[in-house]
Amino acid sequence: MKQLITLTAIFLTSYFGFTQTRELDSLTIQLTFEKRDSVKIETSIELIKLLFDNKDFEKALLYINRSEQLSYDLNYDLALAELKYLKALIYTQNSDYYNAIDNYKRSLSLYVSLKDTLGIAKVNNSLGGVEIARGNYTIGLQYALYAIDIFERKNQLNELSQAYRNLAIAYKKTNQNDKALEYNNRALEVFKLTNNNEGVKITHLDLAQLYALRNEHRKAIEYYKKVLINLTSNDDDLILKGDVLPSIAAQYLKFKEYDKATNYLLEGIKLNRAQKNKKGLLKTLNNLSNLNLQLKKIRLAQYQLDEAFMLTKEVNNDTLLLDHYSLRIQLDSTRGNFKNAFIWQGRYHTLKGKLESVISQKSAIISEDIKPINLVLPEVESYNNMDSVSKQTIDKYKYLIYGLGGVLLIIFSILLGIFSKQKSLVTKKKVTDETNRQNNIENNKLRNQVEHLEEMNQVKDRLFSIVSHDLKDSITGVKAFLDLLREDSITREEFDELIPELSENADNATNLLLNLLNWSKSQMQNLDPKPEQFNIQDVFYEKMNLVEKKVNQKNIILLDESTKANVFADRSMIEIVIQNLLANAVKFSGVGDVITVSNRQRNGKTLICIEDTGVGISKENQKKLFLNAGFTTRGTNHEKGTGLGLSIAKHLIEQNNGKIWVESEPNLGSKFFIELPND
Repeated sequence: MKQLITLTAIFLTSYFGFTQTRELDSLTIQLTFEKRDSVKIETSIELIKLLFDNKDFEKALLYINRSEQLSYDLNYDLALAELKYLKALIYTQNSDYYNAIDNYKRSLSLYVSLKDTLGIAKVNNSLGGVEIARGNYTIGLQYALYAIDIFERKNQLNELSQAYRNLAIAYKKTNQNDKALEYNNRALEVFKLTNNNEGVKITHLDLAQLYALRNEHRKAIEYYKKVLINLTSNDDDLILKGDVLPSIAAQYLKFKEYDKATNYLLEGIKLNRAQKNKKGLLKTLNNLSNLNLQLKKIRLAQYQLDEAFMLTKEVNNDTLLLDHYSLRIQLDSTRGNFKNAFIWQGRYHTLKGKLESVISQKSAIISEDIKPINLVLPEVESYNNMDSVSKQTIDKYKYLIYGLGGVLLIIFSILLGIFSKQKSLVTKKKVTDETNRQNNIENNKLRNQVEHLEEMNQVKDRLFSIVSHDLKDSITGVKAFLDLLREDSITREEFDELIPELSENADNATNLLLNLLNWSKSQMQNLDPKPEQFNIQDVFYEKMNLVEKKVNQKNIILLDESTKANVFADRSMIEIVIQNLLANAVKFSGVGDVITVSNRQRNGKTLICIEDTGVGISKENQKKLFLNAGFTTRGTNHEKGTGLGLSIAKHLIEQNNGKIWVESEPNLGSKFFIELPND
């Protein structure tokens, strides 16, 4: 079916191309044998229009120059007005606005002298397009509005659709998006009536962009997809497609529909690289980095932004550069690099201010060279035919109006002075308010610092209370044992019986000091993680070897169901957490219990589980586990704890952008889960 459609398109293109060539040849031959009269000029104009449609501007200009001379010789002003207009259109196509406006003016002057309303409207409409292209949106609006009234009354659909488009563009450029939508929809209706597929495609694109600006993202997606439907495989359409694909993805990102956004972005980056479309590639990379920032894939987002930044130096597009700056701010803020984020923010606001200033200036520009012309000739003639008394009456009122104008000017000057003074007061108030705001911010910072110091002091007191109690118990036991040895107060058999208790006291003291050092390092020094990619299975293997002795002593079954998986975190911190969780599992398991270590992938992250079939934890005690409150219970062999291990674990895991939680039932065992990023 697709092959049939393609062959049909090729046939129709060839057929129409052949038909146009035959028509050109026919008009050229006809022109050669015609007399030098008005008919020859009209034939020449038909030929020029056909050459213009075929974009053969050089040959069209050649025929225009010949026909202009004949029109001058025959005083054929209507033809001369049309020829000047056609010449202006060609200069417009070549972006030679100086010569275009000069010829539009000459054509307009001739149409005015001929009182040709449609001709005047046609020239005004084209002038509106030129002024809009030059950035003079206000004057462009004036031209288009005048032309539309005439075209609607004369039912000139082709000209009317272009006038609607001119108005829509001007309103969009001056941020009047409601009006822009209205006139784009009008243009779309006319384009459909005249079967102008190119017009339909471009209008769909404008509507999509406008709905995106209005945050009507579903409507934007709808119209972007309509653009894709009307695209062909020619180079211009492929470039347009490369621009539309990331635009659709950007709309899906607003709804966090990541799968759909990813599909359009992957297609977009492939197409833009193949077409070497740098603008489309820059837009796609910006949106890809936005996607990965939302998915917390920070390193991938940075890689894409770095490539995009190189393209911003080659692609002169301030809007895409502004989007890029915004993403840079987000990236560095996420990574905690606030200094760089501040630099990017400065660039963002400088560029945004520049763009807003340019739009404001261009919106206010009024061309002094040429203004829209209405046919007001009847009114001028009626004034000339008035008698002298009527003229004197008009003149008297004219002077009265001038006097009133002077009074209004004085009143306006007084009001302006009042306004300036009020503005000065408002400015001073803003400065004062800003100063107060900054002072409040500083006060809040100081208050937070004081609260933090008070909290640290409380933690310190609690820590020393816990440490002094537990260390006292452990060291007292060791000391008592040594005293017995020194006094020869125990037998060999008693010596052997006391060794396990002495070993346990020494282990308790060692574990306490180890947890204390780790805890103080994380709490007091605000330890920053140094993330890297490593195999979590290697950590399991090392830490399981460390608890093997205790496992054998208590006849516990230790199962390793882990698989090879890379995580992105500070390895030393994760080792501390795994060691602590395994030690706890051994502590609260008895003879015949099972401890299982496993991991799996979930939502693009690694989920670690350390499970035991030990004594379990009540709901009430689960709430206390991860708090810095020194909460602890004895193990199955009456092992003591410090109450600090799990609070340290929680802090270290969160430092590495992870989560830790527990699921447990009394007498059924416990499952401790850790979720860590893969990259």
